[in-house]
Amino acid sequence: MIHPSFTVQRSPHFSVLSDDQVCEIHRASLEVLEKTGYKIESKAAVDLLKQAGARVNGNIVKTPRHIVEGCLRVAPKGFVLYDRAGNRALEVEGNKSYFGSSCASPNTKDALTGEVHPTTVQDLVRGALISDALPNIDFIMPMGCPQDVAAQAADLYEFEAAVTHSQKPIIFIAYSLEGHQMVYEMAAEVAGGLDRLKERPFIIGYPEPITPLIYNQETADKLLYTAGLGMPLVATPASNLGATTPATMAGTLALLNAESLMGLVLAQLKNPGTPYIMSCFTGVMDMSSGVCSWGAPEFSLMTAAYGDIARFYDLPNWGTAGCSDAKTLDQQAAIECTFSSLTQALSGANIIHDVGDLDHGMISSAEMLVMGDEVIGMVKHFIQGIEVNADTIARGIIEKIGPGGTFLLEDHTYRHFKNELWFPTLLARQDYQTWKTEGEITMEQRIREKIKEILATHKVPPLPASTLAAIDRIKTEGEKELIRHAS
Repeated sequence: MIHPSFTVQRSPHFSVLSDDQVCEIHRASLEVLEKTGYKIESKAAVDLLKQAGARVNGNIVKTPRHIVEGCLRVAPKGFVLYDRAGNRALEVEGNKSYFGSSCASPNTKDALTGEVHPTTVQDLVRGALISDALPNIDFIMPMGCPQDVAAQAADLYEFEAAVTHSQKPIIFIAYSLEGHQMVYEMAAEVAGGLDRLKERPFIIGYPEPITPLIYNQETADKLLYTAGLGMPLVATPASNLGATTPATMAGTLALLNAESLMGLVLAQLKNPGTPYIMSCFTGVMDMSSGVCSWGAPEFSLMTAAYGDIARFYDLPNWGTAGCSDAKTLDQQAAIECTFSSLTQALSGANIIHDVGDLDHGMISSAEMLVMGDEVIGMVKHFIQGIEVNADTIARGIIEKIGPGGTFLLEDHTYRHFKNELWFPTLLARQDYQTWKTEGEITMEQRIREKIKEILATHKVPPLPASTLAAIDRIKTEGEKELIRHAS
């Protein structure tokens, strides 16, 4: 029986792993860290682990269970990420899911011509602007790695393009420790100082270890630098099932979880209480082609399963969705984008990236990003669930209308339909004849017109001239320094 005061709004979510299965994977991960060990090439990181009681033999570190468990206890259960202006943007906790754009692709599918070309800084500018305009893209990553600037300083150009053309939170990749530090300098200029940035972080650092079981010096030192600031970070091990991890999904999860736990241990030993996102990138090697598939069902299945593991630790987790192995915006792209976006949201992943990637991460596509935004809008509406209370159950209006009536003109309908229903911006719902009369416009054409409109009309409030000058100075001087170090 439903009582008038009874209110329920459950969000539909699922679990892939049972509690017992999660415990088995957790136990295996602890054994990997304690018995197999981790190769760590950073003296600073090795010293931290040794002081904590880890066994060190050269650069092979074996970390006992009690160290891992101690670090799990002090890691925050969630944190708040702000936007560029210092406003609360993302509450990274529980089953709250946020979606963001793709990153690091060397090639870009031009949003206006459809041609694929090496990624340029201008592509990054467009990607940031379009991401800022899309309502269901919650954070951004620089959409690609620019090929028209010095490789040593590409990260500086990426961050500049992102922070000057979007107000949304940013997750960034840096290609050197020095570049990593310079990005934080830029961010501090935007925030109004380093202390202000720490109080209201709008960026997340993304140092990526090497699978299996290696932290090179550069990656470990980037992680320690970020933790030293007390800034949020995600240290994502990237796998290729059957190549860099076991050919079984359970074995891959056990290995990647050990790697994610090692990142957490280093962060908490450096600075207890550092916000840390548990993560893994569960690529699948296609044994017929040798490529790492981002559209495989196992990819989404393992990422969803890792959400169960992160919830076991009661920690935020990382997801991947809105991407595809397709080479263009076709039916395959739509299928894989939708499947991954829905499964990641249903799994309760918190920070879900790579919306807009094609060709298993080799091509960034604004068209894919815009289609992904539409898909994510549908997904977000779905996971809201159904609100059940005395008003929504509508017993009174059902009694009033009775058999054979219509609800269309009732005040109850006017009050509720905008919240109850999801309204597409790209999907065609008119009848066939109307669609033909209006020009038989395809999804790709609608997407391209939307992109043109965004580029023509969307404006991001400019940063102060002094801030822009400081960012440019850090970039210009930093580029010279990074090139000099590399030569």
